[in-house]
Amino acid sequence: MVDAVVWDIGYLVSAALFIMGIKKLSSPRTAPDGNRLGAYGMFLAVLVTLAKMYSEGFIGLELIVGGLAIGTVVGVWLAIRVEMTGMPELVAMFNGFGGAASALVGLSEVLGRLQTGNVPPPGVELYAIWVAIGLSGLVGWLTLTGSMMAMGKLMGGFYIPLTKKDDRGRRKWVSFPTWGPPWLNIVKVGLLIASVVLIVLTIQEPNNTDYIYGLVGASCLLGILFVLPIGGADMPVVVSLLNSLSGIAAAFTGFVIGNNVLIIAGSMVGAAGLILTFIMCKAMNRTLPAVLFKSFGGGGRETVTRTKVGSDPEEVAMVCDGIATCVIIPGYGMAVSQAQHTVKEFADLLEAQGVDVKYGIHPVAGRMPGHMNVLLAEANVPYEQLIEMDDINSELPECDVALVIGANDTINPVARSGEGPLGGMPIIDADKARVVVIIKRSLNVGYAGVDNDLFFEDKTMMLFGDGKKMMNELNSAIKDL
Repeated sequence: MVDAVVWDIGYLVSAALFIMGIKKLSSPRTAPDGNRLGAYGMFLAVLVTLAKMYSEGFIGLELIVGGLAIGTVVGVWLAIRVEMTGMPELVAMFNGFGGAASALVGLSEVLGRLQTGNVPPPGVELYAIWVAIGLSGLVGWLTLTGSMMAMGKLMGGFYIPLTKKDDRGRRKWVSFPTWGPPWLNIVKVGLLIASVVLIVLTIQEPNNTDYIYGLVGASCLLGILFVLPIGGADMPVVVSLLNSLSGIAAAFTGFVIGNNVLIIAGSMVGAAGLILTFIMCKAMNRTLPAVLFKSFGGGGRETVTRTKVGSDPEEVAMVCDGIATCVIIPGYGMAVSQAQHTVKEFADLLEAQGVDVKYGIHPVAGRMPGHMNVLLAEANVPYEQLIEMDDINSELPECDVALVIGANDTINPVARSGEGPLGGMPIIDADKARVVVIIKRSLNVGYAGVDNDLFFEDKTMMLFGDGKKMMNELNSAIKDL
């Protein structure tokens, strides 16, 4: 038998790698190294756990190795197959898998103890173990179903091959609209209270499995109703919060099975995800309770009655000829049209003419934290050109051309008025540039349902159409000059 200190040292090194990895994730330039350090830490933790189990004569090691092999194949396949535009859905799914793993470990632990009769007598030990198992299940199952619901909303619905094709030639099974009547919050609070009561009942009657399965059902339903009312504009907050919950579930599971690295890693993920959640809320001038319990957008939408004559790519190309500075402001429309590579080509064409090109990144542009950074990194945009909102705003008054592709609410000047759904929300000050070029399908309002006066200003040039198509035409026009 190897001394337990050896395993603790291995877990400590693994935790240190996690900490260094998270530290490096704070910058796009060092983020790849951070990912690698985190992966090394997890690999070491798995090796130490397998070695510890082998040393202790654990039965069924081959099943665990088989599970690891299957998980590795699935992970590699997803990493290769999923495009960068599908990263929000993939992240949501991974959050759900993390919660499910924690919940299943907790369920396995309690059922195993009941089967072997290893139930502590009433007292502190029983309370501690059963509360940890209960909270692991509550948070884990909630994270699983909530993440699957978030993934479905990001995808626009789940698809199966036997259903009728929609107007885009895709086969849709079911979609998840934003739906949140006032009484739904009462139901959610009731389910949360019921889950806590079930945990108490499992402590009072540890051998009653009905309470255990009741907790599983209530937690799963709570996860679905938790995400159902939340719309697309709030998805960055939801994704980061679910990531935090998956870490919290892992920490509870670490207490259940006495695994130090799970406690440390889960606590770090939970804390980091929660901090990021509040950063996202601040960027939207929203509070977390407002995101979770109040509807935002989709109702009371303004009707656009004004018109704007669209420009053509040749006009925009002539405006860009001879400029000194250009700021590109991407939004979710760039992700939908997968225009990141044509945007990079546009930047290259301007840089070849000596133009200073930068990218203004709003923290909640897209459907997950850092969505625009991920897409632009795929197109090999240099990290130093990705400028955060506060820094780029100081440069926009001296900017010759601001090119906006697929953004709306994040550049709406009405936010500075402090009124309406966008009141007080920090925005990128695109309207302060000398010329503003906006690529958008129409003049329709954004998710907040608020008209954008910037579209109708004299210095604004509108290119109506698909983002990728218009960028291709603009690039061709620049080459023809």
